[in-house]
Amino acid sequence: MIKLNPAVDKFLIDGCMRCKLGATPACKVNNWREELEILRQILLESELTEDLKWGVPCYTLNNKNVIMLSALKESCVISFLKGSLMADSAGILQKPGENSQTARLIRFTDSGSVLKLADVLKSYIQEAVDIERSGKKASVSRNPEPLPEELESALNEDAELKSAFFALTPGRQRGYIIYISQPKQAQSRLNRIEKCRDKILNGEGLNDKYSDR
Repeated sequence: MIKLNPAVDKFLIDGCMRCKLGATPACKVNNWREELEILRQILLESELTEDLKWGVPCYTLNNKNVIMLSALKESCVISFLKGSLMADSAGILQKPGENSQTARLIRFTDSGSVLKLADVLKSYIQEAVDIERSGKKASVSRNPEPLPEELESALNEDAELKSAFFALTPGRQRGYIIYISQPKQAQSRLNRIEKCRDKILNGEGLNDKYSDR
């Protein structure tokens, strides 16, 4: 039986509510609602469990995050969190950013493209499920300054933030890594991640002047 998560229903109406545009006509979800709903229906046909994490739909297997949906400014995306392990037989997976390591995504800008790829998506979703069930782990090359655990978790669990972070220049990434790593307390590091989130999503470095784009 297909189980709809009411929190995802709310996301499709109001958005992630992580910025001031939530529940307004300017929310990015409004631009991609039809595409997101089709992707959701395809995912609901799988054995994954629908959840809402960090404000966006997340699909899990045995409480492990496998796939996420998100709405960006120019597209909506389906993200495979261990996509680097997938065969990508159709050649459609992309890195969220130049320096991305494990996640891979597919971008959509119209519902017709989603429907055209429906069968391919179903096979990719099943492959992602099989990889998660197998326990395989993707190899990760560390930065000279390793990602603090809290930042690594935040990126792995938030496809939009991960895409934006790895799209930054290496110097900007390093600046955030150093800044977030400094506090000794985990909660302080989490607070710094939240404080930096909007700047990262705007493609700005830590010391760049904030602009509301």
